[in-house]
Amino acid sequence: MIFKNFPYTISLAIALCFCLLLFPNNAFSLSLNTSASRADVLEVMDGFLSSLPKDYYTIQKIDKLKNIKNALLVDVREPLEYIGGHIPKAINIPLRTLTQNLAQIPHDQPVILYCSTGYRTAMGVMTLQLLGYSNVSGFPPSIQGWKNAGEPLEILPEKVAKLN
Repeated sequence: MIFKNFPYTISLAIALCFCLLLFPNNAFSLSLNTSASRADVLEVMDGFLSSLPKDYYTIQKIDKLKNIKNALLVDVREPLEYIGGHIPKAINIPLRTLTQNLAQIPHDQPVILYCSTGYRTAMGVMTLQLLGYSNVSGFPPSIQGWKNAGEPLEILPEKVAKLN
């Protein structure tokens, strides 16, 4: 079975995918080109990708997002982006700190991630899905789609003022 040592395999797969995707020509990725662990990672990732559902963990429509009961909205943008305007009631967990803040992400209610354009959202959803969160979706229209639809933003002027 692929997941003999599930936590280790998943952690390794996430780390390797990010290293291979973000730094394709680094010494780390070059050393994996002939190792058996690369095949293991590819097998895990193939299993993950082939199991993606048709809707790909996404919520495409603002009305659908608004109608999800008890959802936790997570803005994975950087803090400066968040305080300048975010979807009301969303919390901020920057993508780079997602795994350090798993205690804030429940397993028993819908969790919806968003960012500026959908890129960080996709990485966050993939990471949480690989870590065993089956309740996580992304909102790919992201903050841009929200604003373009004329939806309100929550702005934290007191925090913006502190930065100036």
